[in-house]
Amino acid sequence: MDTETTPPEEASPGWFDRRENVRKVLIGLFAGCALLVLIDLFFWMTGYDKHPYFRWEKWPGFYAVYGFVACVLLVLVSKHVLRPLVMRGEDYYDKNSDQGGGDA
Repeated sequence: MDTETTPPEEASPGWFDRRENVRKVLIGLFAGCALLVLIDLFFWMTGYDKHPYFRWEKWPGFYAVYGFVACVLLVLVSKHVLRPLVMRGEDYYDKNSDQGGGDA
């Protein structure tokens, strides 16, 4: 019996590898966001009370903008502040293996 494994034949592209499927997902996300903003505008125009604590929470689309800004700030802080704190040098593992520590 041959112990080598045969390479898999050409696999069909995944669902997200097709451009038209990515476009469908993006259109769906944008449509969902637009629908939620329209619902928020409708509630604002009809005077629906969302029981806000602060005055600016009454603004239509406030929570969408707040969430987007918070997400962008989270990414920027993690990239520019946290990454340098936890990042190791490129030669971290090579440096340790050159010292002759425990070859398996």
